[in-house]
Amino acid sequence: MAAKSKNRTYWVCSECGYDTVKWFGQCPSCKAYNTMKEFKVAEPSQNRYARAEEDSQPAHLALAGTSDILDLSDVKAEEVARIHIGFSELERALGGGFVPGSVVLIGGDPGIGKSTLLLQSMCKMVGLGQVCLYASGEESPTQVALRAKRLEVDTKGLKFVSEIQLEKIESIIESQQPQWVVIDSIQTMFSDALSAAPGSVSQVKECAARLTRLAKRKGIGVIFVGHVTKEGAMAGPRVLEHMVDTVLYFEGDTESNYRILRACKNRFGSVNEIGVFGMTDKGLRGVRNPSALFLAERREGVSGSVTFINLEGTRPILIEIQALVDKSMLPNPKRLTVGTDSQRLTMLLAILHRHVSLATYDQDVFLNAVGGIKITETASDLPVLISIVSSMTNHAVSNKTAMFGEVGLGGEIRPVSRGQERIKEAAKLGFTRIIVPKKNKVAELLGDEIVPVENLREAVKAVFGSQVSQAESFDS
Repeated sequence: MAAKSKNRTYWVCSECGYDTVKWFGQCPSCKAYNTMKEFKVAEPSQNRYARAEEDSQPAHLALAGTSDILDLSDVKAEEVARIHIGFSELERALGGGFVPGSVVLIGGDPGIGKSTLLLQSMCKMVGLGQVCLYASGEESPTQVALRAKRLEVDTKGLKFVSEIQLEKIESIIESQQPQWVVIDSIQTMFSDALSAAPGSVSQVKECAARLTRLAKRKGIGVIFVGHVTKEGAMAGPRVLEHMVDTVLYFEGDTESNYRILRACKNRFGSVNEIGVFGMTDKGLRGVRNPSALFLAERREGVSGSVTFINLEGTRPILIEIQALVDKSMLPNPKRLTVGTDSQRLTMLLAILHRHVSLATYDQDVFLNAVGGIKITETASDLPVLISIVSSMTNHAVSNKTAMFGEVGLGGEIRPVSRGQERIKEAAKLGFTRIIVPKKNKVAELLGDEIVPVENLREAVKAVFGSQVSQAESFDS
């Protein structure tokens, strides 16, 4: 007699994917109101993972029994040769190339170029003799073929299936034995083992878990395309990001021609590596010199503009930071940031008032990192403050000046990591004056172009000289 399955009711937030067995008027996770939706999930009494777990055991464990424990020192730690397809910016974000048997999750806004990037990549992979399967649950074969024609890529040898049922995709993988599989997207997949609708928390977890186990058992590389919420986070359960080996996010404005691919998690390389792409009529093309791209439109003699030497993973990138300070007509002045942390800006404005005597309590402050890149490191403190001082006093910073440095609450300029690499990158791009923290180890690079500073007041004096006095106000 077949075992009966019992239905269980879950409440899932439509905004962030938080699931619970109890209804809430406000989501405990994202604090959104009236977003909890009801789902009924059929849970079979027998363990549906039992067979998959047996299949996923290595041969020596299957013979000796699953209770055997290995001595970790006996396990051979062999480096897996990465696959290079000639897509340098994508390979940089992946940590140096594609790792066979790895599971990758790529997320981003609709229309930002996820499917385009993967179609280009798989065609290059097929050109190297790899067997690739592209499973699309959102587009028909005709739509994908039209995209390939527009991109002018050779799709001969690339296997394609338009399917959303997990069991059929598993059967195709077993029969075709591909080396790489693209699932576009994981939110469209569903399993017959569950009664929930595609895209629900239980379906996403089930499909991702089974495909991940299949990938590890057979050594297949799997790439998931993931939808994102309006806040930019990956839609569905957070456990999805924990299952995979690498998580990549597309950043950038869809109206712009440039895209940034950032690695947020990588078990095979460093995190926060980025790849910079330009969207053309022939698809995505890697940008070899991102610094020149981000500084291309910078003008000479404009107040509030400062060049910051940013470090993204292992690569220094120069970014223009713009500040606009204007008289506020409101009792609570605005503090608006694009690409930087708004909470940190509030702290930096307090430091500026305390140690340089420049007050912004009656000023609106707007801050922008040009190019759509998101700055996360504290080394941007000094250029942010200098750009604000420049806008307040209407004194421009030279286009040949770049800087970096973390600012403490005492006004001190703290050292940051990999200062020498930042300086070398700026010097290579023609910057003749670089403001750096005094405690950074740059002794062998010291020269007329390197200006070490110990505190914020010294930095303001080094940049503006006698043009800006300690108590100079905006109105003066």
